[in-house]
Amino acid sequence: MTIVTRFPPSPTGMLHIGGARTALFSWLYARRHGGRFILRIEDTDLERSTPEAVQVILEGMAWLGLEWDEGPYFQTQRFDRYREVVAQMLASGHAYHCYCSRETLEEMRAGQMARKEKPRYDGRCRQLAAPPAAAPAPVVRLCNPTEGAVVVRDAIHGGVVFENAELDDLIIARSDGTPTYNLCVVVDDIDMGVTHVIRGDDHLNNTPRQMNILAALGAPAPVYAHVPMILGPDGRKLSKRHGAVSVLEYRQEGYLPEALLNYLVRLGWSHGDQEIFSIEQMIAAFDLDALSKSAAAVNPDKLLWLNQHYIKTAPVERLLAPFAEQLRALDIDPATGPALAGIIECQRERAKTLKEMALASRFFFEAPTVFEEKAAAKNLGAEARPVLLALRAALQALPEWTATAVHGLVEGQAAALGLGLGKVAQPLRVAVSGGGVSPPIDATLALLGPTRTLPRIDHALAWIGT
Repeated sequence: MTIVTRFPPSPTGMLHIGGARTALFSWLYARRHGGRFILRIEDTDLERSTPEAVQVILEGMAWLGLEWDEGPYFQTQRFDRYREVVAQMLASGHAYHCYCSRETLEEMRAGQMARKEKPRYDGRCRQLAAPPAAAPAPVVRLCNPTEGAVVVRDAIHGGVVFENAELDDLIIARSDGTPTYNLCVVVDDIDMGVTHVIRGDDHLNNTPRQMNILAALGAPAPVYAHVPMILGPDGRKLSKRHGAVSVLEYRQEGYLPEALLNYLVRLGWSHGDQEIFSIEQMIAAFDLDALSKSAAAVNPDKLLWLNQHYIKTAPVERLLAPFAEQLRALDIDPATGPALAGIIECQRERAKTLKEMALASRFFFEAPTVFEEKAAAKNLGAEARPVLLALRAALQALPEWTATAVHGLVEGQAAALGLGLGKVAQPLRVAVSGGGVSPPIDATLALLGPTRTLPRIDHALAWIGT
């Protein structure tokens, strides 16, 4: 049997990390077993679905590297197929027309609640021989079994039992003929050969209803795995107040997709004590029996730690494009400064995100016009003037402008002036970067080169003289 999984986002909002984790688990399971991964856009909510949300979903999936083998399929393009199935179910007696008005349903519900009964449709239209006079356009309801139970054999939660007496005859087609969510999902899963459904456990209550539709259509149920929801750091349901809304916001904030995937895979799945996984390692190790029954809480510090790990260990070539993207977001033209590879090598040890790296690297592209107040007060006083004058003269005469040569020159000037290395390097650092923090001064100057370094020292000298 070929394993087939699917990820079916609704384009009524952004692709958030909960959805991305579901997509990742489904993708990994298909890849682990040499199967197929389907992307399906569940856009039957015509009022709330937008093309912009679809684009964000596709872009987010592409950024994460979760390539799909089939799709994207759109449910709005399959309405004829759903109508065909509804007609089939009506003909077979597994569905019926319901003519109850909204007022009738509200009256029914009020009476049930007054009797302290569970509010549910009572099936009064099941046995109608003909439509009532002046009846409104009917909906179509599933003839849900009235006896027995549905047992969901969930790969995470085990057997979960739902009594059919507690399940009402759900609507499978609205009065305007449009199909409802539960019917569309079942028909799609049948037609697309889905064997394993991995989704959030907020869908667990839908599963017995979907299984009864499957039974009515004579189709076997797929394997279900309902993953516990992701919680915020405060233990509450994850929401906008907990941070990024869209997966693509993590890209904007300078996270690498490798780091986000590694982070997401550990939210509810484990493989011993291992914390860091390459994509290949995830595929080789992932299986449903290692998924947790307990909800996982997000930990932003853990994500930052992972992101820093990937920034420090990734090949420089891997970081060039996203680093340039971060620079452009700051209105910095990457072509106007030193080679990006050199900047990345200098900055990667201290940067937790590429956005942070770009912000800290602005001085490589733009000469400082003002100095950080605290750094200037400490390092650009009158006593720094002779130090910078000596450094400028020595640097101008430097025959080979390399990090090694600059390092030797700075050490030599400190010895000649009888000063500690910090008393020489720090005024130079503030002069060329505008602040008291930069990569090692020898590497910084090697990247800036003489044509950028010397005018910046002149600017600092002029500032000291004012």
